Amino acid sequence: MDIKSELNKAKLFSNLELLAKQVVEGFISGIHKSPFHGFSSEFAEHKIYNTGESTKHIDWKLFARTDKLYTKRYEEETNLRCHMILDNSASMYYPKVKNLAIDNLNKIGFGVLAIASLMNILKKQRDAVGLSIYSDTYSFYVNEKSSERHFQMLLDKLNTVVLNENPAEDTRSYHYLHQITEKLKRRSLIFLFSDMFQTEVEETKLFEALRHLKYNKHEVVLFHILDRNRELNFNFDNSPKRFLDVETGKHIDLYAENIKQRYEEKVTDYLRNLKLKCSQYKIKYVEVDVASNFSNVLNTFMTERQKFN
Repeated sequence: MDIKSELNKAKLFSNLELLAKQVVEGFISGIHKSPFHGFSSEFAEHKIYNTGESTKHIDWKLFARTDKLYTKRYEEETNLRCHMILDNSASMYYPKVKNLAIDNLNKIGFGVLAIASLMNILKKQRDAVGLSIYSDTYSFYVNEKSSERHFQMLLDKLNTVVLNENPAEDTRSYHYLHQITEKLKRRSLIFLFSDMFQTEVEETKLFEALRHLKYNKHEVVLFHILDRNRELNFNFDNSPKRFLDVETGKHIDLYAENIKQRYEEKVTDYLRNLKLKCSQYKIKYVEVDVASNFSNVLNTFMTERQKFN
């Protein structure tokens, strides 16, 4: 049986843990000229040697294979605290996908699998992970832990998210990002997965909530999840269509070509402002397309994890 083929056909992430493992192993084996090609355990247990550090723990066998210096990472060194935040509002369930699979994702599916994949790496590195989920309510919060039982509980919760057939219509990002920040008392690496669409307040209020995430010297990464083909490029055929706002219920009937230029201008302005604010607040902005693979997310994680101290 072709396990990869079967996983790709898996209805609604029937085994999220295996899917996440597949994503991570594919990423590791695909790293160009990686010293860790085929060595997933080493990937989890080594870090780049920094000039000035003690040479006591340099892995000389790995140096002989790669001509690069890496030191062995020990359990007492792997004390990263990482908190995942997932926007679970109705707009995150776009585009409508009948059977979610690793190669057929909507925004919420991409976010869930990305978080599960990062958890797979964090688990190997014995780091602690927490999770917050919000939409029109702050529906789930658990603080950072590193036990096997904890990871399984988070995977179970993420599975219930992708199975949700009635997502909340409203998005209260502004309100709940403030609440989440107040719960994070110890310095953490924070990953926010959101399409940044919201219904309750204007842009400036949303940007204020992003800024609050930097409180307590947290490091913050915004993974901005979008369907680039339709949400950014507005690629629809020019037949009459009804466009429905899933969060307000409002709709409009029109030809896509008639508003394409104006739509693209508005989206471009919003993205420019969002990226500018992230830059000002020292939040790392990463755009991710639901049609892409997970290398952008995992590469960003590895970079930010290495910098975090």
